[in-house]
Amino acid sequence: MTPDEPALGASIGVPAGGLATGGEDDRAEYPVRSEEDLLEARHAVRAACLAIGFGLVDQTRVVTAASELVRNAYIHGGGGTLTIARLDRPGGGGVRLTVADAGPGIPNVEAALADGYSTGAGLGHGLGGARRLMHEFWIDTRPGGGTTVCVTRWIAG
Repeated sequence: MTPDEPALGASIGVPAGGLATGGEDDRAEYPVRSEEDLLEARHAVRAACLAIGFGLVDQTRVVTAASELVRNAYIHGGGGTLTIARLDRPGGGGVRLTVADAGPGIPNVEAALADGYSTGAGLGHGLGGARRLMHEFWIDTRPGGGTTVCVTRWIAG
């Protein structure tokens, strides 16, 4: 879905000009279908952050956001995929995480982004927390059509 298409579900966070661009130097995809996959995803995100040159605090931010997003895809979306893309632009690199599932979608995205909202046993900080931890946040969801969340964090340049 592009920002100009009529929404049957919801897209939130798409800047007027789209997501910030940076040359994608490399990307890797990871399945999110088991508890072990969640752990592997966190390790892969940490390794990517180290390779890009993020400091410890930003590594923790990105890994925490990734952990929340892949857990949501696993629990609420029945599994999905995590794509990690290394970005390069003048002034510094970055990382883009895309988590996609084919689950039931999120009926009320605004509510799901609010702290304390949960449809499960969690505390309800996942989506909103991930949004706060990253520089860019975009979500697209449709009833019965799954959810895709794309987040980016840049190295301060």
